[in-house]
Amino acid sequence: MASIFHLALLCFTLFSLSVAADRGLGRKLAALVEEQPLVLEYHKGALLKGDITVNLIWYGQFTPSQRSVIVDFIQSLRYSQAPAPSADLWWKTTEKYKGGSSNLVVGKQILDEDYTLGKYLKDLHLRALVGKVNQLNSVNVVLTAKDVAVDGFCRSRCGTHGWVHVGRSRARTAYVWVGNSETQCPGYCAWPFHQPIYGPQTPPLIAPNGDVGIDGIIINLATVLAGTVTNPFNDGYFQGPPTAPLEAVSACTGLFGSGAYPGYPGQVLVDKVTGASFNAYGANGRKFLLPAMWDPQTSTCKTLV
Repeated sequence: MASIFHLALLCFTLFSLSVAADRGLGRKLAALVEEQPLVLEYHKGALLKGDITVNLIWYGQFTPSQRSVIVDFIQSLRYSQAPAPSADLWWKTTEKYKGGSSNLVVGKQILDEDYTLGKYLKDLHLRALVGKVNQLNSVNVVLTAKDVAVDGFCRSRCGTHGWVHVGRSRARTAYVWVGNSETQCPGYCAWPFHQPIYGPQTPPLIAPNGDVGIDGIIINLATVLAGTVTNPFNDGYFQGPPTAPLEAVSACTGLFGSGAYPGYPGQVLVDKVTGASFNAYGANGRKFLLPAMWDPQTSTCKTLV
């Protein structure tokens, strides 16, 4: 199982602790970091390409409005009519990884509002939830509500992607889990929409969809979905050990706009009416803040703005 932020968040935390409030010093540190080569090696494994069904498993209480934001985000990854910079343009970077495009289509949605497995979940519980849908060429996404604790959540991870066998054929299918950190650790898993746990306590950005937990989920879901299609079975694109890989987006943690450095998300767009920060337009008039993604053509972390 590949988990996001195991190594990336550790590096981000260590960097943040070393960044002084003076942005001039921060830029100097960022320059030193940028001089280090970042190359995600391709390990010859299968990638997820073509049409991929995304099934959503909602565990716990989510409002219809919250669910609609997540659904709109996934649909935005193939919605080419949004003005630039668009979520679709951000996702197109995955086409530069071998094999062509990865077209995500929302499939089944399962609501488990009764917490049938309790409010503390381990990985075996996540896999049990994933098993509610047996389908090849798909990614099953488990989203846990703000009052659900998950093993490792808020300590070493904000989300995870992995894979399970489907049916007697032993074919593999990928899955994703992301938790709502609103009440448990928004400074860890919903930054920059909440003040960080460590580092300079700069004012948080205003969440573009008015929900710190859900907008935090968007950042982490974007991270694990990109990692899933480019490294679905731990033998795709990554840097470092396969047990704690730096992947397409987790290799670029904390970067959202130009001039970003650890503790500072960078220059992003601001909605003139709400004051919310974003860097991508999506379907149904949505706005999102999406993290940088590693571009295999330039070997750099690429932001939309």
